[in-house]
Amino acid sequence: MTPSDPATGVRPALPDAAPGGAPRQDFIRQIVRDDLASGKHAAIRTRFPPEPNGYLHIGHAKAICLDFGVAEEFGGLCNLRFDDTNPAREDPAFVQAIQEDVRWLGFDWAELRHASDYFEVYALAAEKLIRQGDAFVCDLTPEQIREYRGNLTEPGRDSPFRGRSVEENLDLFRRMRAGEFPDGARTLRAKIDMASGNINLRDPALYRIKHMPHPIAGAGWCIYPMYDFAHALGDAIEGITHSLCTLEFEDHRPLYDWCVDKVDLAGSPDLLAPLSAKGLPNVAAKPRQIEFSRLNINFTVMSKRKLVALVGEGLVDGWDDPRMYTLQGLRRRGYTPAALRLFVDRVGISKQNSVIDFSVLEGALRDELDAHAPRRMAVVDPLKLVLANLPEDHVETLAFANHPKDEALGTREVPFSRELWIERDDFAEVPPKGWKRLVPGGEVRLRGAGIARVDEVVKDADGTVVELRGWLDPESRPGMEGANRKVKGTLHWVSAAHAVAAEIRLYDRLFSVADPDDEAGGRTYRDHLNPDSKRSVRGFVEPAAADAAPEQSYQFERLGYFVADRHDHRPDAPVFNRSVSLRDTWAAKA
Repeated sequence: MTPSDPATGVRPALPDAAPGGAPRQDFIRQIVRDDLASGKHAAIRTRFPPEPNGYLHIGHAKAICLDFGVAEEFGGLCNLRFDDTNPAREDPAFVQAIQEDVRWLGFDWAELRHASDYFEVYALAAEKLIRQGDAFVCDLTPEQIREYRGNLTEPGRDSPFRGRSVEENLDLFRRMRAGEFPDGARTLRAKIDMASGNINLRDPALYRIKHMPHPIAGAGWCIYPMYDFAHALGDAIEGITHSLCTLEFEDHRPLYDWCVDKVDLAGSPDLLAPLSAKGLPNVAAKPRQIEFSRLNINFTVMSKRKLVALVGEGLVDGWDDPRMYTLQGLRRRGYTPAALRLFVDRVGISKQNSVIDFSVLEGALRDELDAHAPRRMAVVDPLKLVLANLPEDHVETLAFANHPKDEALGTREVPFSRELWIERDDFAEVPPKGWKRLVPGGEVRLRGAGIARVDEVVKDADGTVVELRGWLDPESRPGMEGANRKVKGTLHWVSAAHAVAAEIRLYDRLFSVADPDDEAGGRTYRDHLNPDSKRSVRGFVEPAAADAAPEQSYQFERLGYFVADRHDHRPDAPVFNRSVSLRDTWAAKA
């Protein structure tokens, strides 16, 4: 189920247990263990059922890891099934992106299915419900249906069309399918209980008329099943043993079970004949729906409507903007599959809705990249430091470890010369209390090169510091006894003669408040956009960083974790995105 990397052929390691090696423990996995132990199921089958009407976001990562992870952990299978029952909102680009996201996270599906694969089965099932007296064709408008439904304190009222005969309902439903009636003129509704305390059971719609060709099923359809009907029967057709969904579907579970029980696919093999004609296997078993809490993270919005608006109104640079919480955006930001799986593990699975602090997400990425990201040196706000006691043509090559904790990552060569770029904020003419970096006449250690001192500060006509001139202690070079002399600070640097100019995009959280959905005072999420969520600067990187492949992550020493942009980066024109800082700067602000 875990796909191999197409570039390397290596299958990424998927954690089959919680961090620390113990089997994952949550209420869903315990249900699965008990079902297998009791013999209720010979094997586990799950599914991930996205609608192809948008890009997946980080909330879907939790569902993907659960659906595919449970199947994999217990030796079962997981299908990817597109809920493509609304052709007005579907786009092949979304289909492609969803498949790419699932594989990127490290999973693959047993079978790729579509709700549209089962359209004929759904239509036959609808006719069965009509013949049983469990469904009727209703002529009420959508507004009238809402009026008749009642509310939480008042029961609903029966539709005046509820008493139609089986023969009339069958005739009308077939004419609906034949395209005889306009959009919205009629619906097929379940006949359950208009007085039910669960509003979902007050004669819900099963089919609506929509004169629009389907991207897969073609132009032969002008009626489309509603989500609960199609979802429940799709799970039953595929023999899904555990239908995992978020808590907002808990009140839909009685309807889900009603559809499965009333249609009874296992007892009605004739309904499945269209699948045999297509060569599609089916199991026709009754699934168990289990709900879990959805993923809520502060400083984010998860509403698909709001994500669409952010893109459509140009408030972000597209669905894969690294500030977006889509999986495409997170990937471009530098989040790795391992980091997202670690995050999902840390969040856990429960029945209790809660809000996860954004720092938990960033912490998972830091921990993953700290362990695996090679180190490089870069300067984002360059200030030139000239070591005047070195010859003008001085150039040497220093050996640096690619990772301080992993010798297996080897070493690299880093050029060192008389003129260096350092960070502008590593120098202060009038240092604050506790300052441990460069000052006039003060010394610092240049990472891996020796101890330097500033002797002269060069300014332009406006008084801006444009260059520092100083001295490199010749007795403090690597390997010399003087290299161990104590100084207060260590700075990173890039050789000016060898530096590669780079665009460095300094990304931060998209929203400046913890709850951007809060509309108190008439404000909306648009008013809470962080104006500093993206800054693009021109900096310099060492040659070994410029040679990065797209999506290669590095720790830029003392700066944070950065990734070579998957679309824009080239070795001759590097573009790096800041994935996350070295520490939680938002906690410091608070």
